[in-house]
Amino acid sequence: MKRTDVKRRRSGRREAIADAICSSRGHPSAEMVYNSLKAKFPDISLGTVYRNISMLRAEGVIKSVGIVAGEERFDGDMSSHPHFVCERCGAVMDIEEPPSASGATAAEISAKYGVAVTRSVLTYYGKCAVCAAREETPGAADGAQFTQAQAGL
Repeated sequence: MKRTDVKRRRSGRREAIADAICSSRGHPSAEMVYNSLKAKFPDISLGTVYRNISMLRAEGVIKSVGIVAGEERFDGDMSSHPHFVCERCGAVMDIEEPPSASGATAAEISAKYGVAVTRSVLTYYGKCAVCAAREETPGAADGAQFTQAQAGL
């Protein structure tokens, strides 16, 4: 279901939550979304954010990209695309032109194994450019933490 198809039925808070996730390139967690919205909606609760994220996922507006550093992260880009996760700071980013992991297409896998591929997930792990540069700089701070600014919120 397209985001515009469900927009009419959303509350202001749900719309703000959807916009926070869909406009972010940083794949925010529910807590990041909550922190970005509490100035605009002072009475919003973290529970409200979680409930609305659940509804948005059920509607097909957003998807989970998995658990990173103990928090589930979300993506408003519903196209099939891989991600990169920094194992040091927790940054999650889209990979725009991925190489094929196995070289096989979904059709080839379906034919070879007799399965019906409906989707695939490819995630790369390592250190982002910022963390890799910090390691090369003597005296760089340890324990880098992905921030809301990096998430685009």
